[in-house]
Amino acid sequence: MNTLDEIKNLIHTTFGIDTETLKPDQPLSAYGLDSLALVELLFTIEEHFNLDIPDSRGDITNLTGLAKLIDELRSPQVV
Repeated sequence: MNTLDEIKNLIHTTFGIDTETLKPDQPLSAYGLDSLALVELLFTIEEHFNLDIPDSRGDITNLTGLAKLIDELRSPQVV
């Protein structure tokens, strides 16, 4: 399962939104997620993927951007 599919499943589990209706490039606000729900989603994602999303990167507006950010944070950093 790729990161995008995992995020879709988390949204379905947390908010009851059908995964088939979740489009990668559609704004998250299109699904009725207000700012409080988005914060809840970010906490759920951090817990699920065992990572910390920096506050400076909390402006992601769609699933594609969110999946890309998670993949960046999960990849080993080159020193």
